[in-house]
Amino acid sequence: MLYNAYELQRTMLSGAATWASVTSELLTNPSLPMGYFGIGPVVASALEVFAHATAPRGKPAFGIETVSTGGKEHRVTEAIVLHKPFGNLLRFSHEGLPEDAPRLLIVAPMSGHYATLLRGTVARMLENSVVYITDWADAKMVPTEVGRFDLDDYIDYVIAFLEFIGPGAHALAVCQPSVPTLAATAVMAAQDNPCRPASLTMMGGPIDTRESPTSVNDVAMQRPITWFEHTVVATVPLTYPGAGRKVYPGFLQLAGFLSMNLGAHMMSHYAMFKHLVAGDDDSADSTKAFYDEYRSVCDMTAEFYLQTVETVFQRHALPKGEFVHRGNVVDLGAITDTAILAIEGERDDISGLGQTKAALKHTTRLPDARKKYFMAPNVGHYGIFNGRKWREEIAPVVESWIAAHEAKRPLKAVA
Repeated sequence: MLYNAYELQRTMLSGAATWASVTSELLTNPSLPMGYFGIGPVVASALEVFAHATAPRGKPAFGIETVSTGGKEHRVTEAIVLHKPFGNLLRFSHEGLPEDAPRLLIVAPMSGHYATLLRGTVARMLENSVVYITDWADAKMVPTEVGRFDLDDYIDYVIAFLEFIGPGAHALAVCQPSVPTLAATAVMAAQDNPCRPASLTMMGGPIDTRESPTSVNDVAMQRPITWFEHTVVATVPLTYPGAGRKVYPGFLQLAGFLSMNLGAHMMSHYAMFKHLVAGDDDSADSTKAFYDEYRSVCDMTAEFYLQTVETVFQRHALPKGEFVHRGNVVDLGAITDTAILAIEGERDDISGLGQTKAALKHTTRLPDARKKYFMAPNVGHYGIFNGRKWREEIAPVVESWIAAHEAKRPLKAVA
């Protein structure tokens, strides 16, 4: 019922958004007199804000067409190089890269947003690396006959992607995937898999949420796993290919994130309204671009969501040495040669200080020379991987770490 109620509301708001957009354009049409009166631009701006806030959104495009490096601009090529039911592996490259450029796998979060949320991360790292990224599927678009997808499958996907890229690749996990990517690295190390990453960078990840717990961690700890199963899990309606699949809907995830900073989001939309009234379209468009991405959400399978909540946030299984993959306990001590960089933001309100750094403590057999911690001053969660401070202050740290641990292993031919 929950998902069906949302679909009904979305349909109704979609029509309202269309009417609001049309009316806004009429009120600002220079051939009509209302466009020259004080009330016309004000009403038109209010309607435009409403239309933008309620319009339906699909999966955004990465849209990275060019990249500038070495004083030259190069055209970017984007390609799906490996297709799997619950996520594709995308590759970004350009002609300005040398043949021996580092190969970097960016593991995107499966947390309600599409991988395009990391557009800025990809664009910046693409300047000096061939970039691959996990493009996770919207669970409601995956037919039930494909089967389930849980935390074990996520780890298997990361391993499969690294094996496809070949020996000597590097990995970068942003937020939630820090845990399964670290686990995948340990599994590969224990198996002496030649495709284990040469370096692993984790940014704002919940490795050990007992360190500086945030409101996100508190929500997970205050309720039993059965509450999440009965309250936030819904069934995909018949209108989608994944009809009948149990999911944690993206719209609920978005509602949770919005409620955490509701006042800030309201003020942001009010500022957009004032920019539109004043005719400052550039500032208004910047806000629109952010929320176009922020409101583009997708569903995740219920089994993956519930297992993540219980294993990562409630049981703290990985740092306690109790994390199990395919029936085997994951031993972080197996990691002996993958260089690990832990990055945190001083003002991160989702993954608190110390949660990602904990990975350095629990990789007990990894030499200190292959461990590094970087705390970005005055940076919040999203600022770790997007924006000016990411580009100018954090990305250079990642690039230096990759360069210092670039393994000269044979490269695998990639289609």
